[in-house]
Amino acid sequence: MSFFTSIRSAVSALLQRSSVDKEMEEEVRSHIEHRADDLVRSGIAPAEAKRRARVEFGGRAHYKQEMHEAMGAHFLDTFMGDLRMSMRALIKSPGFTWVAILTLALGIGANAVVFSILNAFILRPLNLPGAESLYTVERGQDRSPMQSYADYLDLRDRNRSFDGMAAYEISPAGLDTGGNPAPSWLYETSGNYFDVLGVQPYLGRFFHPSDEHGYNSVPYIVLSYSYWQSRFQANPAAVGSTVLVNKHPFTVLGVAPPGFYGSELFYAPQFWAPIVDQEQIEGWNGLKSRGNRGIWLIGRLKAGVTPAQATADMQSIAATLGASYPKEDGQISFSLARPGFAGDMLGGPVRAFVTALMLLAGLILLAACANLGSLFAARAADRSREIALRLALGSSRRRVLRQLLTEAVMISLTGGVAGIAGAAVLLRALSTWQPVPNFPVNLPVNPDATVYAVALLLAFASGLLFGIVPIRQVLRANPYQIVKAGATGVAGRRFAFRDVLLVVQIVVCAVLVTSSMVAVRGLIHSLHSNFGFQPENAMLVDTDLTMAGYNDGRSPAMQKRIVDAMEAVPGATAVGLVDRAPLALGWSTNVVFDDNATDFSMSKAAAEPLMYRVSPGYLKAAGTALLAGRMFTLHDDEKAPKVAIVNRQFARILFHSDSNAVGRFYRTIDGSRVQVIGLVEDGKYKTLTEDQEAAVFVPMLQSPTSATWIVVRSNRDPQQFGPAMEAALHHLDPGLPFTMRTWTKELDSALFASRVATVALGILGGLGAMLAITGIFGMASYSVSKRLRELGIRIALGAQRREVLQAALGRPLRLLLLGSAAGLLLGLAATRVLAYIVYQATPRDPVVLVGVVLAMLVLGLAATWLPAMRALHADPIMLLREE
Repeated sequence: MSFFTSIRSAVSALLQRSSVDKEMEEEVRSHIEHRADDLVRSGIAPAEAKRRARVEFGGRAHYKQEMHEAMGAHFLDTFMGDLRMSMRALIKSPGFTWVAILTLALGIGANAVVFSILNAFILRPLNLPGAESLYTVERGQDRSPMQSYADYLDLRDRNRSFDGMAAYEISPAGLDTGGNPAPSWLYETSGNYFDVLGVQPYLGRFFHPSDEHGYNSVPYIVLSYSYWQSRFQANPAAVGSTVLVNKHPFTVLGVAPPGFYGSELFYAPQFWAPIVDQEQIEGWNGLKSRGNRGIWLIGRLKAGVTPAQATADMQSIAATLGASYPKEDGQISFSLARPGFAGDMLGGPVRAFVTALMLLAGLILLAACANLGSLFAARAADRSREIALRLALGSSRRRVLRQLLTEAVMISLTGGVAGIAGAAVLLRALSTWQPVPNFPVNLPVNPDATVYAVALLLAFASGLLFGIVPIRQVLRANPYQIVKAGATGVAGRRFAFRDVLLVVQIVVCAVLVTSSMVAVRGLIHSLHSNFGFQPENAMLVDTDLTMAGYNDGRSPAMQKRIVDAMEAVPGATAVGLVDRAPLALGWSTNVVFDDNATDFSMSKAAAEPLMYRVSPGYLKAAGTALLAGRMFTLHDDEKAPKVAIVNRQFARILFHSDSNAVGRFYRTIDGSRVQVIGLVEDGKYKTLTEDQEAAVFVPMLQSPTSATWIVVRSNRDPQQFGPAMEAALHHLDPGLPFTMRTWTKELDSALFASRVATVALGILGGLGAMLAITGIFGMASYSVSKRLRELGIRIALGAQRREVLQAALGRPLRLLLLGSAAGLLLGLAATRVLAYIVYQATPRDPVVLVGVVLAMLVLGLAATWLPAMRALHADPIMLLREE
């Protein structure tokens, strides 16, 4: 009989069970009657003949069972019977059932959340057609995604490996749709951007290379679908309308399709604009300078071309560029990376963190399975008499094991569904989370079919994993001995498999608790560390004067008016301006050379420090300590000799000492000579976990910019001081868009990675602690329960409380000590990775070591308290009377 025929026969037998049973009963009756007739003809009385016929035939149930097995329906019958029996058994033990379901729901839910993040950020490519062929182009040994527009044009036109290569950058702008302009975020892109990505518009059309006719020649924008819905109320008439972008008229050309957010996973722009209009959007044109590197590149490989072949192709172009432009492109090189997180700049840390998080979530599930395995083993031991009676009455061991596995799988699937439901709610909340102030973050972590399938598979596999733990007990069970003695006969083993499971749980818990404490301590250090500025009692206003129509020529006068207006606000103690606040999103660098340099090619640069354009009062307003020299003044303008203030790291790199930096000179890439007039403390500029960076501060009057961050230090409450600042700025120019917040709030973006790591590890540590408590409690309760009669006798014979507790809880506490020590060592080794994510996170912190020891001690005491009380209050008379 073929497989499909067997399946069809089994299903038919199940669906037509009543008619099949009727036919079997008729056949049995006919067979017995025929045999009785034969016996009657042989001379036996009819009544006796019928009795003998029934005896010779045997049990009718056995015959029917064989018939059902032959028809293929027996498996389905027994499976349904196992389901019903498992349901009854679980309903009879509601405490065990709810604890098991909750334990697995936590484990599966944690894994579903982390796997959904892993799936969104690492496994699943960009939501674009043919996304597997898209690559980000990186530059140099540090694999920076920043490129110059001139290099982009050469790569685009000379390569033979890409079907297309596009350029883009992330920028803020003021968008005016008829009322007051609002700060917005956009992609500035090359004309072929949408063609390379292979997307089609939802409404209207996209701009293309054929629309470009030089700089500032494409006055078009494309709205994102969500921005079109929120700002334009999903009005189709928005296409074709005119809006103002930084006071320049642009026509809405089209609307992007739903779910399309461009070529970066973490960013959700409001609109797209042509990069050739950079001067109108940003107030300056950096596209002409080959040394200005601020755009990102993405390309689509041709069919059949491998990334290695494309890299070799670009390296040949890099050699040509290095020879043709040694000053800007000397020793330049290119490589490829997966897109979505600015290449490997953000992609590397994100992949490392999410992968580590997935491993920790796996440990949570492993601990949950170990916990449930221990509970199931204890439950099987408690049901030893029931199992022994079933075996004694003829049930096979395979049938008993199958029924126990059915219970386990029922619990695992129920817990899995509950965990998935909770994970879905949490993931939907995460997908709308905006953790960075005034920056449109996109977190595409909504679960898909893959996440649900993996979670259910994990749930099923977990059920099988902890369900097979009691197999050894069942296979070795001796029904006669169990029924006679009322015990499993395994209580005397020195080290049971349940002990191994408990040790695994405690190790996992200790690892998670250690990791979470290291992360928390690192975050606390981060909040109280020296950033090179003092964020307390300081307000930040972020704006770009280009949004209100001020170009670099008009910006200095407006910036002077802003400073005067802020100084006049009651409560202001210091006011300064900077083109980009430290630890804010983005940064700019400037190549510098030794004062004696004559070759100003990139390969001869002495350093590439971070550069900040500041007003005379910035250092005081920021709280940055001046260690030597003087501050900038209003006389340090474009007519005066060029001057700069540097940090200690800059002085160490360029002058090999920070003691004699003031008065020294260095040169910029154009050969200009700059004198160092001041030395300030080192700080943090790009990220909290960066190695110490060189930084240089130059006067805003000598290097004009429209990008303006206003720093105001005050002794007033921000809730009262902020509205006064806002009113003063609106009085200066009602059409100037800006955002205002405290500097402490602005640090949310810099602390984002640390906080996410701390919260994630804190949650996982809490889950691990809960599982450890239930595991230790289960082991201690089981130990006390199995030895309660013995403990009663000890108490009756005069045993002291300490001796009773040692006998009852000695094993669980020894296992706790063993698992805690192993977990602490593993946790200290694992948390070294956190130093790359959480600033000042170190496993060598004595507070962490003491905290982990105390935490595990508290967990042990909490888990063993109730079993200890039960052991100490055992009544010998009642126990012996029960026996």
